[in-house]
Amino acid sequence: MSDVRVLIVDDQLPFREAMRMVVDVSDGFECVGEAGDGAAAVELAAALRPDLVLIDVQMPVMDGLDATRAIRLADPSVHVFVLSTHESGDFAAPALAAGADAFIPKSSFGMDTLDDAWERAVAGDASAP
Repeated sequence: MSDVRVLIVDDQLPFREAMRMVVDVSDGFECVGEAGDGAAAVELAAALRPDLVLIDVQMPVMDGLDATRAIRLADPSVHVFVLSTHESGDFAAPALAAGADAFIPKSSFGMDTLDDAWERAVAGDASAP
């Protein structure tokens, strides 16, 4: 089975780098691109056709929720995990309503969270851990 192709989207470079490190050390995942805003994410998702998009909620140009809607509209097979520094209560329901497969607080993002959320997503279980 081939690796899960991941697009990482966050306007903060340090967090993009941290997400990339998690993806790089997680078995079965491969980072295929990075973007710093939602509009760039939509363009890259169309060009790169990732299996999974990890996207921040609050970003310039286009926020993560609008980008999630656009990405899923263009390709419903793409899985999207929305991440935020805010806890689940603030953005989880809007993220899932926008088409995200999972909402993950940035404070809990790591290899185990990525693996668990991916297993749930491919099983069709949208969640907010």
